[in-house]
Amino acid sequence: MSDWALIIYCGLITFLTRFSMIAILKKEMFNDKIREVLSYVPSAIFPAIIFPAIFLENDELIHLENNPKILAAMIAMGVGIFSRSILATIFSGLASYWFLIFVV
Repeated sequence: MSDWALIIYCGLITFLTRFSMIAILKKEMFNDKIREVLSYVPSAIFPAIIFPAIFLENDELIHLENNPKILAAMIAMGVGIFSRSILATIFSGLASYWFLIFVV
């Protein structure tokens, strides 16, 4: 099996397992309390994905000094709070990170 076929196969399996839960479950099956609790799931998972990318380096140690990712994340967070725009948040974070790496 070629590498591309394996990548496509793994992608399809991952998509189908995740999509099946969305397609099979009906919103009417849950009461209001369960729907409210489930609405916080993306907010709870997001920091677990983002914070290691900001604070950990390749050597798996936390780097707080001279880390441009921290300042770029703070700028993006501020833009996100005030603009309420996902695209503005992403672009401001990327632009500030690139500015701190290449210019400063």
